[in-house]
Amino acid sequence: MACSPWLRRLAPGAAGAAVVVCFPHAGGGAGAFRPLAKALAGATEGARPEVLAVRYPGRHDRAAEERIEDLRALAAGAHQALAPLAGRPLTLLGHSMGALVAYEVTRLLEQQGHDPVRLVVSSAWAPSRVRGGTVHLRDDDGLVEEVRRTQGTDPRLLEYPELLAMALPVLRGDYKAVETYRHRPGPPLRTPVTALVGDADPLVAVEDAAAWRAHTAGDFRMRIFPGGGHFALRAHWPELAEQLAEGARPAASHRQ
Repeated sequence: MACSPWLRRLAPGAAGAAVVVCFPHAGGGAGAFRPLAKALAGATEGARPEVLAVRYPGRHDRAAEERIEDLRALAAGAHQALAPLAGRPLTLLGHSMGALVAYEVTRLLEQQGHDPVRLVVSSAWAPSRVRGGTVHLRDDDGLVEEVRRTQGTDPRLLEYPELLAMALPVLRGDYKAVETYRHRPGPPLRTPVTALVGDADPLVAVEDAAAWRAHTAGDFRMRIFPGGGHFALRAHWPELAEQLAEGARPAASHRQ
């Protein structure tokens, strides 16, 4: 299932199989999770989960559409696209900005009684720890400086003015979505949460990631990657795939 413009299928799954839904970072696209889809194909025995990636409007093959610069509006769009999958076991995985979008989608799913199997958040502040910021108000040079610092964009892209001119408005809009987001108090999730973070992340301190514990009444797990920066996850796709595959194997018996 990937007929919605909001979703791209990175790996097919068996009928009724579990689904892993990936939410990209600021400025990122669905392709960022292709290594995970490949790793899952090799890690999973039996029925493989379907792997989908969320495509935010205003970039890549949705470049002609108006960008959404409000995080809850992004979550609402993604949630609507996932509605046909509500009867299947869903694992939501978000990196950085994508973790906050995935969290808000999880809240919406739980309101309708469709609790995900697990929410996996990578290199992300807990919602209650988001402190705003002014990166989206910087000039282009200041925005490029931040991109270099986080190492989230291929540095070769920054050397081509034409590509940079297309990328910067998207990045600015995504930073605005994160920096203007404010957590709305409410009951903790019922959905179990796994938090992943690098111990040398220049943006997210270990204690900021650990604070996700307060946002779930379910099982909480945390993994700290040694020496990892903001994109430490890129060096650990096989390990994550094993964990996700393990959670997907009992999918046939899972009930929403």
